[in-house]
Amino acid sequence: MSERFMIYGATGYTGKLIARTAKAQGLNPLLAGRNEARLKSIAAQHGFEYQAISLDDPEALDAGLSQVDAVLHAAGPFSQTSKPMVDACLRTGTHYLDITGEIDVFEACAARDEEAKKAGVMLMPGVGFDVVPSDCLAAHMKARLPDATELTLAISGLGHMSHGTAKTGVESIGTGTRVRRDGRIVAARKTPRREIDFGEGPKSAVAIGWGDVATAWYSTHIPNITVYFESSPQLEQMANMGRIARWFASLGPMQRTLKKRIEQQPEGPTDAERREGYSILFGEAVNADGQLVQSRLRTPEGYTLTAMTSLEIVGRVMAGEAKPGYQTPSSVFGPDFITEFEGCKWQDLNE
Repeated sequence: MSERFMIYGATGYTGKLIARTAKAQGLNPLLAGRNEARLKSIAAQHGFEYQAISLDDPEALDAGLSQVDAVLHAAGPFSQTSKPMVDACLRTGTHYLDITGEIDVFEACAARDEEAKKAGVMLMPGVGFDVVPSDCLAAHMKARLPDATELTLAISGLGHMSHGTAKTGVESIGTGTRVRRDGRIVAARKTPRREIDFGEGPKSAVAIGWGDVATAWYSTHIPNITVYFESSPQLEQMANMGRIARWFASLGPMQRTLKKRIEQQPEGPTDAERREGYSILFGEAVNADGQLVQSRLRTPEGYTLTAMTSLEIVGRVMAGEAKPGYQTPSSVFGPDFITEFEGCKWQDLNE
């Protein structure tokens, strides 16, 4: 056992935050990524070792992973970066963790469950704000209503997005709003909307294709799942796009234009914004008889929570708590895992 872990993508906004948090916790990760100059600068700030490794170089990737027991993969968009890293983890027997919120990445990892079990490797995508709090909330709702047939999750309080998160959103424009119906992921013909009380009265919410459309199924086996965000002008614009507009926005030239605009924006929330920010998550489960339970979960700001949860899961994996195969956070650590973090608290609304 090497008793070390790698942070791959340590030069991005979230990767840098995770590295800084790791230093504050007295951890000693191996930093990795494509840009050697940026890696060298970040590693020097914290006294960490680093290696410049391209995901297009399997031999170098295998050599890097052979030095660690787990990788915390933070280089998105994961639609492009997850598969080569998972491939390498399965070859080298390295546990795979990432901070994605992308439905297709979750589904791709789940499809490799048996392969991972044979390799003795745990595949746990989504160890950050995507999807630790919402996954634990989904499992909490299942525990409150074991025969639930419908699950609603909703999120309020998201602030500025990092470049990686925003680019992932741009890439998903062409897929429409995805939900789970009768156990299958489908594109909604019309974007669902509803009023949700996040604690200050009903507010308009718009359905989005958030990662829990995939992960909550594996955690709860509730067949009908919809995820909402509190409405914003940007979300409304996305929801109101017609099929032709979505198709046009998904084309290469428009994708490049939109991503270039993202690069011109701030890299992510400032430290002050993260300290002041918080999120409220809402969960609702309904069974076939119409019985309903609702809960809320308050958490710190999303990127702050990502650094907290991802490093805690790394620590648990290093301590031997990994379970081979595809896993979700709640399937390994339980619904109450999220409440172990400062600033996270349940509120059951109809006990």
